[in-house]
Amino acid sequence: MLEKRKPKLGLLGIMHGLYDEKQPEISQKQEKFARDVVNLLKDEVALHFPGAAKTRPVIEKYVEEFNEKGFDGIMIVNLLYSPGLRLVKALQRNRLPLLIANIQPVPTVTKGWNWGDLTTNQGIHGAQDTANTILRTGYRFTVVTEDWKSDEFRSFVVDWARAAQAASALKRMKIAIMGRLPGMGDIVGDDAAFLRKIGPEVNHESIGDVYRYMEALPDKEIEKQLQEDRKNFEIDPNLSEESHRYAVRLQLGFEKLLIEKEYDGFSAHFDVFKEDGRFKQIPILGASNLLAKGYGYAAEGDVNTVSMTGAGHLLVGDPHFTEMYSLDFEKDSALMSHMGEGNWRVARNDRPIKLIDRELEIGGLENPPTPVFSAEPGRSTMVSLASIVGDHFRLVIVKGEVLDTEVLKEVPMPYFHFRPDTGIRKCMDGWLASGGTHHQILFLGDHVRKWVMLSELLDIEHIIV
Repeated sequence: MLEKRKPKLGLLGIMHGLYDEKQPEISQKQEKFARDVVNLLKDEVALHFPGAAKTRPVIEKYVEEFNEKGFDGIMIVNLLYSPGLRLVKALQRNRLPLLIANIQPVPTVTKGWNWGDLTTNQGIHGAQDTANTILRTGYRFTVVTEDWKSDEFRSFVVDWARAAQAASALKRMKIAIMGRLPGMGDIVGDDAAFLRKIGPEVNHESIGDVYRYMEALPDKEIEKQLQEDRKNFEIDPNLSEESHRYAVRLQLGFEKLLIEKEYDGFSAHFDVFKEDGRFKQIPILGASNLLAKGYGYAAEGDVNTVSMTGAGHLLVGDPHFTEMYSLDFEKDSALMSHMGEGNWRVARNDRPIKLIDRELEIGGLENPPTPVFSAEPGRSTMVSLASIVGDHFRLVIVKGEVLDTEVLKEVPMPYFHFRPDTGIRKCMDGWLASGGTHHQILFLGDHVRKWVMLSELLDIEHIIV
């Protein structure tokens, strides 16, 4: 499972050393400014500032250290003017995303502005040289120009840092899949291109390993998860203890495999369980609980969506796997649902999350215990990663609202209405024309900027519909 922590950035504070001999206080003042920026962001971003970089060797040393220490990205700040060419060799060995923060200590030029103020607030022309040089050397970067004390600056840097962290995590991610639904076209792509462009390593695992882990589970681990379920869910009286216990054993079998083989997410096609011959259920409850714990998940062997749920845990938190099941033209919405897997952490607060005994024709096995809930009403964001051709991947993004959805007593799985800001007709026209897939990930809140940033860091296309 991916480590949940604050994003780590290196602050590369660059400046010329012209003032050191006669005005050493200028360097001290600018380094204090950098440390003030670190302190401003410390609650949400671990920003490391090793000191002002005044020469090419020092710049190269700091950039190398940021890479060796596994930072998620580098924020470049021109503390004073610094010649852009000093960056070139350092960036040739850099693997981390770059953010140019075009900031200065004092945000307003006053009537009392003097030579000292001009000297210590001259970052803009250094930023111009820096950006021009990086652009011409062929490296991608992001820019933010803001008052460094503003909420806008803080939120931008935090969003970018999380996007950089998610992009970095995707390059280390491991995904296990057990089968794919035959003929499902929108989950199929070029596996080698996926590894090159998006990053995760995808391995085809045997479902038999899950069975072996299940058989070796001690009763105390099963009891512990049963107690956790009783705390999280309102248990259907028709759900037998035997059925619930088996679903927990199946969940823990998957979890053991993920832990022992260091996987960050998984996807299993429902038919593999019956075909194996040793399983009684498909893992509806297990998928839901593991998604809620922090693992990536998608159904039917869809590695694109697994990767985005995994990244979503870091970028936003609490990704919910879902599908557009039916359109409602009166509500201008889509009814979202799936077979039963979903992240119950997005459930609305005013209704219990039910765990029901659920008949399911798909899979051909016994009734799988299934969580039933609706998502919390309010602003929301939905994304889909589509394989277009070869290295061409497209992130389709839509912003909208989870509606205050009425209770649908006959729907035995997670459900809620989602209304796109652009309206269901225009949104679906754009979604279909853009290749948006039939598996989606929904997040509570407006997180469009974070997903746009992630797509830019991965160097893939994004379309907002």
